[in-house]
Amino acid sequence: MERLERAAARLAELGRPEVAVILGSGLSQVLPLEGERALSFSEIPGFPVPTVAGHAGQVAVGEASGCQVLVQRGRIHYYEGYDLAEVVFPVRAYAMIGIKTLVVTNASGGISEGLHPGDLVLICDHINMLGGNPLRGPNLTRLGPRFPDMTAAYDPGLRAKAKEVARGLGMVLKEGVYLATLGPSYETPAEIRAFRALGADMVGMSTVPEVIAARHAGLRVLGISCVTNYAAGIATRPLSHEEVVKTTQSRASDLGRLLSALIPQL
Repeated sequence: MERLERAAARLAELGRPEVAVILGSGLSQVLPLEGERALSFSEIPGFPVPTVAGHAGQVAVGEASGCQVLVQRGRIHYYEGYDLAEVVFPVRAYAMIGIKTLVVTNASGGISEGLHPGDLVLICDHINMLGGNPLRGPNLTRLGPRFPDMTAAYDPGLRAKAKEVARGLGMVLKEGVYLATLGPSYETPAEIRAFRALGADMVGMSTVPEVIAARHAGLRVLGISCVTNYAAGIATRPLSHEEVVKTTQSRASDLGRLLSALIPQL
């Protein structure tokens, strides 16, 4: 808690918005802010520093569509060698400064037949295959309960609002279940077949720890995934991080339009 308090005090110098947006692989620039004030992760006490290309490692507060919002550009992954408590440290710090709603974005591989590269998908639920939980260990009772409910981890009301806004923009938002793996290797075709049998529509290496920590702290969560490639065994060519970043950047303008129109509704 002392580390979180120091981080929160530094973040509060930027402002105290009620909405935060985490921008994933290749998405750091999709939501420009007016009058922004920014800090690199290295300037915030306790924040781990991203080591992956496409993740800027910056927190900014400014105005989007006339509303004050916090934007995290890039994220920390478990596979980078950090423990899960460090991975979710930023989200917990945001809760400490009064964030009420968290929007998480990511890149994912498409598993279900109805998903194709470039699709924007609302996350309606998740499957945790990371082999760990960020709430393991002593409970931080100031943030939330020992046993938080995850029945509606991705807020149904926020999903309905996102669909309404997307329709107004002439955009299609699909819905799906996101499965998180440890990584950093991509999945095998056999694993993808197993994940499909488990009910997963998309697969990636992030997001789930942040959502668990956010729900523990009482934040409402909206998740949006950009399908960047067909998963292993479905794809006809080898998977690569370069393809992931390239596809997310190709949909950056659409995701930016969606977020800009959606933020005032949150």
